[in-house]
Amino acid sequence: GSLLVLMVLHSPSLLASWQRNELADRRFLQLNKCPACFGTSWCRRFLNGQVVFEAWGRLRLLDFLNVKNVYFAQYGEPREGGRRRVVLKRLGSQRELAQLDQSICKRATGRPRCDLLQAMPRTEFARLNGDVRLLTPEAVEGWSDLVHCPSQRLLDRLVRRYAETKDSGSFLLRNLKDSERMQLLLTLAFNPEPLVLQSFPSDEGWPFAKYLGACGRMVAVNYVGEELWSYFNAPWEKRVDLAWQLMEIAEQLTNNDFEFALYLLDVSFDNFAVGPRDGKVIIVDAENVLVADKRLIRQNKPENWDVWYESKFDDCDKEACLSFSKEILCARATVDHNYYAVCQNLLSRHATWRGTSGGLLHDPPSEIAKDGRLEALLDECANPKKRYGRFQAAKELREYLAQLSNNVR
Repeated sequence: GSLLVLMVLHSPSLLASWQRNELADRRFLQLNKCPACFGTSWCRRFLNGQVVFEAWGRLRLLDFLNVKNVYFAQYGEPREGGRRRVVLKRLGSQRELAQLDQSICKRATGRPRCDLLQAMPRTEFARLNGDVRLLTPEAVEGWSDLVHCPSQRLLDRLVRRYAETKDSGSFLLRNLKDSERMQLLLTLAFNPEPLVLQSFPSDEGWPFAKYLGACGRMVAVNYVGEELWSYFNAPWEKRVDLAWQLMEIAEQLTNNDFEFALYLLDVSFDNFAVGPRDGKVIIVDAENVLVADKRLIRQNKPENWDVWYESKFDDCDKEACLSFSKEILCARATVDHNYYAVCQNLLSRHATWRGTSGGLLHDPPSEIAKDGRLEALLDECANPKKRYGRFQAAKELREYLAQLSNNVR
């Protein structure tokens, strides 16, 4: 502790940053970089000082430890029903953001530094400017996982639900200013997470954190709760309930009434969080979500489109590996990827994370271990021995976990 105190005393700028609310500072928010930014819908709240760092966030000293550029803050007027916790994200590391600036400048001017405001209209981020009617697949296909193989129906949904514009509610671009079109495309290319949260919103039952707004290069999302990792050694009953919810999420993202399959390409204990009150599991990192339009796949009938696809078990030495082919995810109507990802990386004995092994369902009570059914289902779900074994195991595992958690509820 004394080291910190010394550093604070010897650094006037640190002391200043403790007293000043940097979240009301246009430069800290990088508002000057717009339209090479993520939006402006929350600027009034930021600049009015309604968003403040929680104590540690104020010590900018810790920025160099904060590689992911994620901050915790409080939002709201104390008199208007109290503050609520929010998570602020820059959506990339300092290095990634600096590379973004350089690539914009190089494309527009041939030099690595420039005025971003003047450069943006001379990049591919301006390809929707003017009298373009729709965001079409040709314009953005392959820019990020979200639009690896986008259908027109998905892109219309992205535009219609785009939160960084005056609420237009239309999939026609005429309601978006050129600056907003450029922000939309930049977000889509750099880190599409905000667009995933907006297009598949939590208040319609999707298992994602709630998107709140942006100002410059800072986006705000609702704080959900502790990450899943902190429940690794929770009581067995709690872990069974969380495991059941994770399998339900895998199912919902694979099969839903909208006929969009949302495949999670990055599944680890850090990418999920648990609500403290309702105990609900929520996805808090949605950068790597690939969306396939099953309606379009059934319509276009690419080769083997109706052959069930089984993901290959990945026995690699690193943590949280997954093997997948984006091309196949885009071209099949029935895919077991989400069950595979949850079983292999979170639930089964193959799940390794931060030096632990055994997965979320490690050390079951003796009667469940003796019975052997849970272990067999988890194994078949992570690394199936039978053809189409994972589809069946995932279904039975969901039912078995539901039964186990109903017994304890």
